[in-house]
Amino acid sequence: MKKNYIKSNFIGFIIGAFVFGSISVFAITYFPSSSTTYDNSSSGMNSTNVQDALDELYNVCDVMTSKDLIVGLEKDPYECRYFFTGKNPNNYITFNNEQAGWRIISIGCDRTIKIMRINIIRNILWDDSGGIYDHGNNNWSRPSTLNTYLNGTYYNNLTNVAKSQIVSSNYNIGSVVNNNNNLQEQVNDENSKTWNGKVALPTLSEYLRTNSDKNNCGTFFSNNNNSLKCTATTWMIRNSDGAAWWTLSPNTNTTDATFLVNYSGSIYNDYVKQPYLAHTVVTLSSKLTLSGSGTQSDPYTIN
Repeated sequence: MKKNYIKSNFIGFIIGAFVFGSISVFAITYFPSSSTTYDNSSSGMNSTNVQDALDELYNVCDVMTSKDLIVGLEKDPYECRYFFTGKNPNNYITFNNEQAGWRIISIGCDRTIKIMRINIIRNILWDDSGGIYDHGNNNWSRPSTLNTYLNGTYYNNLTNVAKSQIVSSNYNIGSVVNNNNNLQEQVNDENSKTWNGKVALPTLSEYLRTNSDKNNCGTFFSNNNNSLKCTATTWMIRNSDGAAWWTLSPNTNTTDATFLVNYSGSIYNDYVKQPYLAHTVVTLSSKLTLSGSGTQSDPYTIN
């Protein structure tokens, strides 16, 4: 792809390149000034500006290879999504007036963007249903107590602009086999049941898929065998809080326990009626555009 610069001032986003078959496809994800044009004819694309190039990229997303879009942004082999992986990728984003307060988990081939809040909700129960001797219920869509809070009080306290940028999305809430060693099967299990809503939590497989060391940390089993090593290869670990955070994934062997990610990187499950941390997750509309470089000092901003 040949760039014809009229001005050189960039307000960066992402630049990526894919090769499949004998055709090279370039996705411009650095947002330059409006006076920059592109000649993509040599790479089989017709776009002459950034947004059209992005549109073409996502139109052929399902036939692309696993080649990285950019450093830290990897094509997922299980779904048509791109995950930010590694210890500190450039995935910071400003949302709800929280400067660099969220990070991008993944970008879908439908161009929706799933983001997770860095700051946590402390000491919150996943569910508190039942009597004093019950341990709660791990059915998120029932709805669980945390589901009700996030999509009620929490959502209502977001700014009106933030609410307008969120889309209702299908979140995967299927149960997971404890200590399994096959991520494809785990993703299938999670995807077997969905819930549609505005605010949720990360799934267990999303945590695993943000790890750049797939050999040692790419499955539940391998992650727990190498948890200390795995903390150095994913940005989702919060080892400063000294507590675990809830995922959206319940344990398939019981009706009252859900999986958590510990500050040490290990995965375990506990009763949903116990207090732990919670990272909120929302999905942003595919109609939004971003500027910025994604660093903590220059996070993506929503245009």
